Amino acid sequence: MTNPFQNTATAHLIADRVRDLSHRKTQAEIASEAGFANANMLSMLKSGKNKVPLDRVPSLAKALEVDPAYLMRLALDQAVGATAAKAITEIFGTPATENERGWLTELREASDNSDPRLTARSRTALRAIFGK
Repeated sequence: MTNPFQNTATAHLIADRVRDLSHRKTQAEIASEAGFANANMLSMLKSGKNKVPLDRVPSLAKALEVDPAYLMRLALDQAVGATAAKAITEIFGTPATENERGWLTELREASDNSDPRLTARSRTALRAIFGK
């Protein structure tokens, strides 16, 4: 049996979250919360045997306690490939997580809603926050 999606960020995230939540809920409970009739589906997603069904992203994100926009970005890349995912986000915009929306709100407040342009200096300052 091959696992074509085993090295995707999506599979890694699901495996990590199932492990992290194991002290509070079982894999079967997570699968049920996500709306999967078969608990083995979560095993197949963790191992990378199957792709995340895009229509299950909202319920799976809730069950895994992750931001749905973040999971959608990863699942979209897994579902259609990086090039197609890039085209989709170029047309429709990238899904922003709740944390990213918080950064945007703070940016607007800090700049008095002046719509500041991203300059080389501001890019450098932002990257320095993250040690880059």
